[in-house]
Amino acid sequence: MLGPRGLSASGGSRCRLVQRFWHFCSSGKSLAMSSPEQTPERRPGGSVHSKNISTVHNIPMSVLIRPIPSVLEESKVQSLMETIQRDPDLVPPIDVLWIKGREGGDYFYSFGGCHRHAAHQRLHKETIAAKLVQSCVTDLRTYLGSSTPDLK
Repeated sequence: MLGPRGLSASGGSRCRLVQRFWHFCSSGKSLAMSSPEQTPERRPGGSVHSKNISTVHNIPMSVLIRPIPSVLEESKVQSLMETIQRDPDLVPPIDVLWIKGREGGDYFYSFGGCHRHAAHQRLHKETIAAKLVQSCVTDLRTYLGSSTPDLK
């Protein structure tokens, strides 16, 4: 999730970096972050996880795993549906954690972007624009705790 791109999902360096960051955040210390300048190439609302990832993929909706139920505002979903129908490029991509299982399986977890996901579902879209964030099971455990599955 955090750190420079190019580290493999199974690489220990990335997981150790996330663990150190998580420890820092849970210690109660504040973290000041500056926001990048907005340019035509950078839409407002970019994620801290994917701000350095420029490649956007069309991910099949059928492969996304969303383990946490969404709490939706109907007006947001309706607005996004209208925007997607009019000009889908105006809707920012969602972040998807790409995790390799211990036997090489690919798992695609999505935690944010619930309104965008719901709008795509209701419009029966087969794919959704997403930035793939290479991750690891340790990162997933941050979100799911003891409910983290054994990924193969």
